[in-house]
Amino acid sequence: MMTMKQNIVLKNLDKTNWKSFRFDQIANKISETVDPNTTDLEIYIGLEHIDAESIHINRQGTPADVSGGKLKCYPGDVIFGKRRAYQRKAAIVDFEGICSAHAFVLRANPKVIDPKLFPFFLHSDLFMHKAVDISVGGLSPTINWGQLKEQEFLLPPKDQQAQLAELLWTMDEVIARENEVLEKLIKEDLAYLKHYFYDDKNSERIKLKHIVSVKKGKKPPVLLEEGDGLPYCTAKYLRTGKIESIVPKESWNKSIKIDETDILILWDGSNAGEMLFGKEGFLASTMCKLIIKKEGFLKDFVFQFLRFKTNDIKRATVGSAIPHVDPGMIENIEIPKLTKIDQEVIINLFNSLNNSIKLVELKISSSKSLQKSLINQVF
Repeated sequence: MMTMKQNIVLKNLDKTNWKSFRFDQIANKISETVDPNTTDLEIYIGLEHIDAESIHINRQGTPADVSGGKLKCYPGDVIFGKRRAYQRKAAIVDFEGICSAHAFVLRANPKVIDPKLFPFFLHSDLFMHKAVDISVGGLSPTINWGQLKEQEFLLPPKDQQAQLAELLWTMDEVIARENEVLEKLIKEDLAYLKHYFYDDKNSERIKLKHIVSVKKGKKPPVLLEEGDGLPYCTAKYLRTGKIESIVPKESWNKSIKIDETDILILWDGSNAGEMLFGKEGFLASTMCKLIIKKEGFLKDFVFQFLRFKTNDIKRATVGSAIPHVDPGMIENIEIPKLTKIDQEVIINLFNSLNNSIKLVELKISSSKSLQKSLINQVF
């Protein structure tokens, strides 16, 4: 991924001739204010439009979305979230627009730091940790410019900065290409879901209540933070693999056992309607598993169909305080009645797509970890 030249740059990071600079020598704070009600600018960036750990802005709003004085930003500036700095939001601007007053608009001083290196510097652990340390306030800690400008940072000579910036932008381009591949695969997945389950007007259909039964999870009488037993399969555990609780052996007969082949649906809560495959363990009380009771329907086919119907299921949740899936809605969904061979073709297609998506996601995660490691090696 890195060239020999780029590896040499990193290996030769001798910091003996590096110099320390105050932050107000490294960057200027741009404080040009704009009234959203009278501006001709069309783009507004709030902190909600900036992703943590990303130097890019991928979403935007309009000035009509907000009121009150906002800050003007120009191409090349960096919007840095001064409120809740622990969220690590700092992204480079490639347009003329306005941004939240809960951010600093920072402009690199090219005499001290290469503007191409500046956004990566702001994402270094060194800078972010200092930003968090000097934040004040309880519920919404905020950075005061008077304190930030006095912080000192060690920087390499300008010629070395250019080499480092080139390396980090090369890594960024790799991540961008991988994200493009991922986006195409996700669109392809959605297109196939629509093709097989929405556009198909010819297949005979049957209501889901005739082919599946629903079994609700139970909370065991005893749960352990650690020890012998099997995982309590919450949605968080199923998504991340991080075990939150253990079901000890003495509670197994009062719990619902599941494994990797089970189709699960998140029944209660803000994400009610989400479809998941199980893991070995015991089903959480907020979830249900679907049991195929009619021969001729393959479990993976039913899962893919319900994945297509997830948004409909979520929109039909009932209950104000704690939303939950409407069982009547689930029962009356009509699923295509296909031969096993046709079901297997569809299953294999989606399995192949899913494997490709997971592989690209792994590559993106690896590339981001490497980029972050490089940033922290430098700073």
